Amino acid sequence: MSLKLGILGATGKVGGELLKLLEQWSPSELDLAEPPRLFGTSRSAGKKIKFNSVKFPNTEITVQDSQPENLKGLDVLISCANGEVSEKLTPEAIRLGVKLVVDTDSFYRMDPEVPLVTVGANDEDIDWHKGIIAGPNCSTAQLIIPLKVLNDAFGIKRVVVNTYQSVSGAGKAAMDELMSQSKRVQESYEQSAGLQQIRVAEDQFAFNVIPKISKFLDNGYTKEEWKVITESRKMLHSPELKITCTAVRVPVLVGHSESINIEFLSSFNLNQVISVLKSSPEIQVWDHPEMYPMPVDAAGTNPIHVGRIRIDESAPNAINIWVVADNLLIGAALNAIRLVVKASERGKI
Repeated sequence: MSLKLGILGATGKVGGELLKLLEQWSPSELDLAEPPRLFGTSRSAGKKIKFNSVKFPNTEITVQDSQPENLKGLDVLISCANGEVSEKLTPEAIRLGVKLVVDTDSFYRMDPEVPLVTVGANDEDIDWHKGIIAGPNCSTAQLIIPLKVLNDAFGIKRVVVNTYQSVSGAGKAAMDELMSQSKRVQESYEQSAGLQQIRVAEDQFAFNVIPKISKFLDNGYTKEEWKVITESRKMLHSPELKITCTAVRVPVLVGHSESINIEFLSSFNLNQVISVLKSSPEIQVWDHPEMYPMPVDAAGTNPIHVGRIRIDESAPNAINIWVVADNLLIGAALNAIRLVVKASERGKI
């Protein structure tokens, strides 16, 4: 089925990744009836963006203003705009006849009437959508697929996850700020002969780690940490899952890393764990103990990279794993397109 597809927030970082993926995507998997329609802020409206796919080579697309009337005639809308825009325009899109809105923002994720889906983890939840499917937080997206396959095999008793998240999770402005701060720190370092730790900003990205992402909640967790907890429970259909999280911002441009400790309900051996992880097409296993994935390996790639797989010697039936992924892809753009493809395959568009 040929689809008319639009991208809301097309001029942002995730929007740019979506366009790159759509250029490469096989028409046999996702057949577009026309070049994607692009929507942005009033400041972006009128901007020309090049699109070069097999079906639509050397095409120039004009960005349209994000107004409801411009959404008419679309089959699918992928929204990578902020929550305020999603709240306003998603119901309008459905009212105007858009069959499916895939929302990568947080606004609809915990709505009980909206499925929250990472393709490869809980595809079956696509089937009960009522016009909207939400994609998870980027740090949850790369966590949930390893958890899903391991939970199916051994049953999970408890999860402890520590995330080390790149600045691209905070947007392009944060990436620019990291680069700017790095230059300022280098200049100050040279002037001071490197005798002291240099601070150039209140919440400094450069040469620093920040154990706070988003605002603090009343329970002491940050909003980012609570997203990981609640979204994991929802996608695993396990509201009582024992899971805790500490989220940390690190001076990396692209690629989130996670140290995950998992305690199982049943016994296992290490070869069984590795075999189960390898059974997922979304996971690339680094099973040599002296080889391990890093953000520089994951950036620009589609898999969820899993390494440092080892028995936890401090607890029964427990393992440690290290998970790295391109947060702009697996946490947003790639999952969004996979959701469109999977919904089409399941007859839900």
